[in-house]
Amino acid sequence: MANNAISHKAQRYRSDTKIMKLHTSLGIALIVLILDLASKFWVESTMQFGQTIPFTGFFNLVLTYNAGAAFSFLSAESGWQRWFLSGIAGIAALAIAYMLRKYQHERLFCWSLSLVLGGALGNLYDRITLGHVVDFLDFYVGDYHWPAFNIADSAICIGAALLIYESFRSKKDSEDSGHNT
Repeated sequence: MANNAISHKAQRYRSDTKIMKLHTSLGIALIVLILDLASKFWVESTMQFGQTIPFTGFFNLVLTYNAGAAFSFLSAESGWQRWFLSGIAGIAALAIAYMLRKYQHERLFCWSLSLVLGGALGNLYDRITLGHVVDFLDFYVGDYHWPAFNIADSAICIGAALLIYESFRSKKDSEDSGHNT
């Protein structure tokens, strides 16, 4: 009886939620990719490498390049990291596309993965075509500057934060259904 109640609740939950079609998820990723590439093109066409344009007391535009991963990890290496990180991003993109198709009924999960996919593809494009990632968003407090980043990095971080939120929400939902039996 308890399993039947859980099963009924799960079926009702799935029928109440709309499926996020794969083309919608890929469309979101494409929008992130276009915004990322357009912003990088604009920054590179209007600024010189290392140039800083102050906007506020906590934000600058600064054109910089990152041959490594997050926080310039591996950036001082001889060049092998370009292809290593590109391979990881390519494999991740394929895995994300698979998960977007498999978990269409989980909208927030798909939104999260779509943001991560768009960001990963934006940085992958830079890495393959330029050998580095173009970064330009510089936030700071006093003399402490957060490492510069870009739209792709922002989408990846937002997507990752949503994935974490979703994992807690899913855990709470499963605990709630366990207590109601």
